[in-house]
Amino acid sequence: MAKIVGILTTSHVPALGKAIHLNLQQDPYWKPFFDGFPAIREWLDQVRPDIVVSCYNDHGLNFFLDQQPTFAIGTAPEYVSEDEGWGIPTMPSFPGAEDLSWHIRDSLVRDDFDMVTCQEMLVDHAFTLPMALLWPEQKWPVKSVPVCVNTVLFPLPSARRCYRLGEAIGRAIAAFPEDAKVLVIGSGGLSHQLEGERAGFINKEFDLKFMDSMVNDPTWATQFSDVDLVEQTGNEGVELLNWLVARGTVPGAVRVVHSNFHIPISNTAAATMLFEPV
Repeated sequence: MAKIVGILTTSHVPALGKAIHLNLQQDPYWKPFFDGFPAIREWLDQVRPDIVVSCYNDHGLNFFLDQQPTFAIGTAPEYVSEDEGWGIPTMPSFPGAEDLSWHIRDSLVRDDFDMVTCQEMLVDHAFTLPMALLWPEQKWPVKSVPVCVNTVLFPLPSARRCYRLGEAIGRAIAAFPEDAKVLVIGSGGLSHQLEGERAGFINKEFDLKFMDSMVNDPTWATQFSDVDLVEQTGNEGVELLNWLVARGTVPGAVRVVHSNFHIPISNTAAATMLFEPV
């Protein structure tokens, strides 16, 4: 049977890709963020997951304002990276975990989640950057299942519904009949706003409370509406919905393996957390 061995949540600031491409990991501006990953890579070397289920938001690569699903899942044999001009120019394609993708898709539909099924899908920095941060040599030892969450077009899925989606994904993984070690990624955030009167907005107090809740009270953020979350975290900070999907996959207690928080990276509160189920 498949088993979730860890949850990794991290920011996906596009400029991180440029920093990786230019080998700026030791630059004083970027170092505090990149320093959060050696301990995580040590954990990966020990645990060696087989599959990554990546919960993230598409930035107009597959879905734009004229066609924006609330939730979508990839079922392709491979996923090709398309750089938007910010990040890593070329990356190896990502092999898809087709059997698990279809299994999760079927299970979610039967759990009353109306998933858009993508048998072809390109992936942008929200998907590719966490992978490059985890495996900097860009030789992927895992297969992938991409799960897209709308964080762009209002109304957004509620925090409560995103957490429930995570619970449903967790049940589907547990019911997968093949042996597999699964790492779940939640990609995005934390607080930031890129435009308008509040451009540059960061809410450190809320971010730290949210990070604590991921361990001690994982449904805490489900009390907030999508508009509440924009007020608290900024227009783009609502990407924390991806963290909630990932955390919901393990509804029981978790242990923090590693945690890192740094302000700012490109006008964003950049954070990374790694959990193990208890």
